[in-house]
Amino acid sequence: MALYSEKVMDHFKNPRNVGVIEDADGVGEVGNAKCGDIMKIYIKVKDGIVTDAKFETFGCGSAIASSSMATEMIKGHPLTEALSLTNKAVVEALDGLPAHKIHCSVLAEEAIKSAILDYYTRNNLPYDESVFKKIGCAHEHDGE
Repeated sequence: MALYSEKVMDHFKNPRNVGVIEDADGVGEVGNAKCGDIMKIYIKVKDGIVTDAKFETFGCGSAIASSSMATEMIKGHPLTEALSLTNKAVVEALDGLPAHKIHCSVLAEEAIKSAILDYYTRNNLPYDESVFKKIGCAHEHDGE
């Protein structure tokens, strides 16, 4: 069996949504000092729907593929759905990641949550703090 699925390789070689949204409604940046991956996710929101999402990722192929897939999975969806995106859903959509690369999908989940938190904060919108309390600690969740 190959180390990476065809979907991982496709999203690594042909990443979707790469770039910056200059007038983003929310920006989330997370990093993992353990592996050196840094993800920045930008979102545009209209009427509670994520109308666009882009990313900049410095990291391995799994980090790039996770960023690409995660942005694809939230575009066109309500913020509440985007907020419920899990790293497990990203891994499943990519047809799996090696165990030692699962942290990349956790970073993607956290970057999206961070961008949504930024959106809520910028717009003085209420939110459940417990949903956001683990952002930035992906290295503690390896293997999830």
